[in-house]
Amino acid sequence: MATLDGNDLKAIQDLIEVTVDEVIEKRGLVTKEDLSLLPTKDEFFGKMDEVIGELKANREEQAVLGHQVSDHGDRLEKLESDQNASSN
Repeated sequence: MATLDGNDLKAIQDLIEVTVDEVIEKRGLVTKEDLSLLPTKDEFFGKMDEVIGELKANREEQAVLGHQVSDHGDRLEKLESDQNASSN
């Protein structure tokens, strides 16, 4: 029976590593390296808080502006009706 030495074991280990890498790539599996590109949970929630704050401010501003536009529309209608009444 043949015995394996350190070089044989290293060659087997290298072959297994290459095979595993090929399977990971072929199947499109996610690796720890892939996950390292994602933000941490704290970074994600921090950014989401920022985005939600901006969204809330925009919605509040939109409500205020909508009310102002409505007021201006009412004033314009009143002015136009007054002008039409005075020209008749």
